[in-house]
Amino acid sequence: MTDKKKKFSKDIIKLESVEQTVDRIVNKLKKDVFVHLQRKGGIVGISGGIDSSVSFALAVKAFGKENVLGIMLPEKDSSSDSEVLAKKLADKFKVKTVVENISGALEGFGCYRRRDEAMKRVFPEYNPETYKSKIEIRQNILKQNMPAIFSLTIIDENGTSKSKMLPMKEYLQIVAASNFKQRSRMSMLYYHAEAMHYAVIGTPNKHEVEQGFFVKYGDGGADVMPIGDLYKTQVYELASFLGVPQEIIDRTPTTDTYTAEQTQEEFFYQLPFEMMDLLWYAWENDYEPAEVAPALGITEKEVENVFKTFLRKKKTTEYLRMSPIRNY
Repeated sequence: MTDKKKKFSKDIIKLESVEQTVDRIVNKLKKDVFVHLQRKGGIVGISGGIDSSVSFALAVKAFGKENVLGIMLPEKDSSSDSEVLAKKLADKFKVKTVVENISGALEGFGCYRRRDEAMKRVFPEYNPETYKSKIEIRQNILKQNMPAIFSLTIIDENGTSKSKMLPMKEYLQIVAASNFKQRSRMSMLYYHAEAMHYAVIGTPNKHEVEQGFFVKYGDGGADVMPIGDLYKTQVYELASFLGVPQEIIDRTPTTDTYTAEQTQEEFFYQLPFEMMDLLWYAWENDYEPAEVAPALGITEKEVENVFKTFLRKKKTTEYLRMSPIRNY
């Protein structure tokens, strides 16, 4: 470790000044949108989640409430809480909103039909009218260094659940069908942005961008990403400072993609974000497992397992971050 590198601790990624961080992001947003993009304001898709709420609040601070439009994009599988919290957010910042229900577009794409076909091949008894469903990862990445294995869980009307490991063909079809949701939302955001000569403000945080937890040309499709370099814990720091409603801050981060309740941790990250943030910082800044493990109360082997998982995710999702390949 060099003399300039900080000693690793649980506080290592805590922002030295939340106010200065907000000012820096806001100033860059103004320059990016008003000068580089030559747009008059910002469109933000708001879902009642912490990331979209902080991105929305930053946009309001940068452009003014009169130059921001919040778009709510529910569909038939969405939690009703999402729209309620998104409306509360918009009311808090006195910003106009539009509700665009995308269920019809998804029906037209065959999103639900294609997804359900794959689920029925795993569970023939599955009926979307009577069952809820989700896909999840159950491995503990602290204990083992293995590629993710996804399971399908269905839950009947009595609350009885069944789970099976997903074969690759069915997994790919379910994900491909579900990704229509994010891509339909992106299309609607750009409709409003182009109609108003606004920019689309992206909502992914650092982990979503760098670990590949986004849909290419879906929620990864935006003009600017104001929180794309912030760890999740830092996003929460900004949320409190900016005045995001407490109900949103207290809400467990969810994918809000499948009908059964599902956290981001069980769907993709496999770690609580508080620990994941610190381990990612340690990995990308070349801290040795021997220094990281005692600070987090885990073993060196567990740190090594997570580091290897991060490297694999970074490599396997690199195509998501690539621009189209051009041949000259």
